[in-house]
Amino acid sequence: MSAELHDIGKILIPLEILNKPGKLSDLEYKMVQEHVQQSYDMLKPYSFPSHLPETVYQHHERLDGKGYPRGLIEDKILPEAKILAICDVLESMTSHRPYRQALGMDATLQELRDNVGTKYDKDIVDITLRVINENDYKPFWLNS
Repeated sequence: MSAELHDIGKILIPLEILNKPGKLSDLEYKMVQEHVQQSYDMLKPYSFPSHLPETVYQHHERLDGKGYPRGLIEDKILPEAKILAICDVLESMTSHRPYRQALGMDATLQELRDNVGTKYDKDIVDITLRVINENDYKPFWLNS
């Protein structure tokens, strides 16, 4: 459920920014980053199983503290948010964006491998890679 709702706050970001074909300005990037707070604020008043609003709020945090919005580190990040972060990377990198073509599964898996322990949880990356490799999995959103 958190995967389905994690970017709901983006509905408050002007389409001109979300669909901008070039590099975002610092102000525009800050507006995009605010989607996690906006998503959290939209979801918090409702009863959800587990820590869904907080998971959504943390999905751009990174183990090394260089994520956003709070710069949380390792054990301060919910396990569900660590999983959601990897799912978000898989979806976003293998999908076309207005500012770039889809990067493909090979580049996406390399991103995960290269950043194990700094951005992404090793155990979750290992499981993700194993499931993808064992099943020769290609996400439905890949057109190749």
